[in-house]
Amino acid sequence: MLAINNLSYYIGGRALYENASLHIKPKDKIGLIGLNGKGKSTLLKLINKELTIDGGDISMSKECTLGFLNQDLLSYQTDDSILNVAMMAFEEAVETHKKIESILKKLETDYSDDLIDKLTKAQEKFERLEGYSMQAKAEEILEGIGFKTADLTRPLREFSGGWRMRVMLAKLLLERPSLLMLDEPTNHLDLPSIEWIENYLRTYEGAVIVVSHDREFLNNTINKTVEVSNSQLTTYEGNYDFYLEEKELRSEIQKNAFENQQQKIKQTERFIERFRAKATKARQVQSRVKSLERMDVIEDVIDENAVVNFKFEFNQKSGRHVIRLEDVSKSYGDLTILSDTTAGIERGDKIALIGANGKGKSTLLRIIAGTEKLVGKREQGHNVNMGFYAQHQLESLHIDNEIIDELKQAGTKKTELELRQVLGCFLFGGDDVFKKIKVLSGGEKSRVALAKTLIEESNFLLLDEPTNHLDFQSENILIQALQQYQGTFITVSHNRHFISQIANKIWYIENHQIKEYPGTYEEYLYWKESQADTIAKAPEPAVVPKKEKVKKEKTKPSTSAIAEKELNQIESQIEKLEQSIKQLENELANPEVYGNPDKLLTSNTKYDKAKNELLILNQEWEKLAEKIDNDS
Repeated sequence: MLAINNLSYYIGGRALYENASLHIKPKDKIGLIGLNGKGKSTLLKLINKELTIDGGDISMSKECTLGFLNQDLLSYQTDDSILNVAMMAFEEAVETHKKIESILKKLETDYSDDLIDKLTKAQEKFERLEGYSMQAKAEEILEGIGFKTADLTRPLREFSGGWRMRVMLAKLLLERPSLLMLDEPTNHLDLPSIEWIENYLRTYEGAVIVVSHDREFLNNTINKTVEVSNSQLTTYEGNYDFYLEEKELRSEIQKNAFENQQQKIKQTERFIERFRAKATKARQVQSRVKSLERMDVIEDVIDENAVVNFKFEFNQKSGRHVIRLEDVSKSYGDLTILSDTTAGIERGDKIALIGANGKGKSTLLRIIAGTEKLVGKREQGHNVNMGFYAQHQLESLHIDNEIIDELKQAGTKKTELELRQVLGCFLFGGDDVFKKIKVLSGGEKSRVALAKTLIEESNFLLLDEPTNHLDFQSENILIQALQQYQGTFITVSHNRHFISQIANKIWYIENHQIKEYPGTYEEYLYWKESQADTIAKAPEPAVVPKKEKVKKEKTKPSTSAIAEKELNQIESQIEKLEQSIKQLENELANPEVYGNPDKLLTSNTKYDKAKNELLILNQEWEKLAEKIDNDS
């Protein structure tokens, strides 16, 4: 479908890609991974012809259509409703609909056969383009990724950048390109929306290539991993977990090959040095010199799993009670966020605040920080020194500062050597500490901001989406830093792997109340699933009307007349069920259903339930028919 052959692309004198190749097949679901700054987003732009390659070629089949979601779309604004923006995906159908409306207007005064013929053809085309269902499809996808029904008629301009990105994602999904390219799609999605997108992509008919640092998202959506490293594209035939295992095996083989080659090089160099001056060995020496020149040098394995050994120091520990909220309420006009809710944070708590957007997580974080007005009581404990990390921390960095100077401005009494040791933990070694903030990538700026936050000797941290824009290596550093942190923190995050590694308590907002699960994220998920199973296993109404069933079991009819009547009732129910099952089978064969994960799940559930009910009724019928035969 799409072939990248010997791709070369340079930025200044640096090779971002050099003779790199990749072939994308129609059903491939590819996760594009690698450190920040290695060229993942650039590759998508090269495929989309937004950038010009320096060498090689990118070719695609005539049938291949591209859809590209990138961060540049955040700036798109219009006064059109978000429903209309999403429906721009059906451009031809929308134009046909306008034509139909124009013809209908003319038909008010003109009844000619020619006009009626045009209307018929336009309506047939509109139906062929699935025009009659395009609004329903657009509404379904917009609501699936988190919009409320009331939001659909609001202008796009009223929404923040993250929500505008969701609208553009919805439009892209409705276009159904044969190659869907997504650059960090989960950065602006909450957990329910991420799970919805995962389900959608799993059954997406075309190919997908996604840049993401959310390993759970990758594991749940991709079947192939492509790593950008050393200016090359290396393919692994599996999801992210498979990549980790396979990478370890390949790295071990490469490490052994590198060490063997290095040993051979040293032996050859020693031979050359030893016998260079001897005329009798001149031919052998020259032969070995040429062999070194021809040798394909094997690169050493770069360890990307940096280990952090950062010692957090506090001038003083906080008291046992860090923050206490009592009977707290918070509203914005008619919108209620919290209502008479009570919660407490104790020293040593490592809390993940999770849930859908719009539930009030960021508001609650500001209430805890003491920057949000509220009704009720907020009490801060003894000796609590608070530090706050959010995405705006990146904007507060002084872009003309060098990294080392930025940390000096944090106000700690650490020496330059101590600050350099801290920066080393965050992968800024050697002369890197003298880089200007303005030349850093988003991930590098995040690491500087985190380092700055963590050296302020705060014993209570508030972290708002700290993993956004972090690559896997930087995320791993943050996880290790927080695992070693001896203080208290609360973080808002939709990154499931991150939450599972750092949290010992889970908070969520339900019915305007702060709810707490006193355990890890895995334990919370298990508890949540068991709660759902308990509800699912609750007794359902019997298929046979309860009154008649009880009567049958208690009275045990002895006359064939009563039994015949009951048999007829069951036969009638069986007939209705069989008709229902036939309709459901037709639904499941409909492309609109099996191509839509939510509809497919709903129809499958109904189908399984109906088949189970039919089985029960048939068993009842057989027992009753046998009883009638025996009585007669």
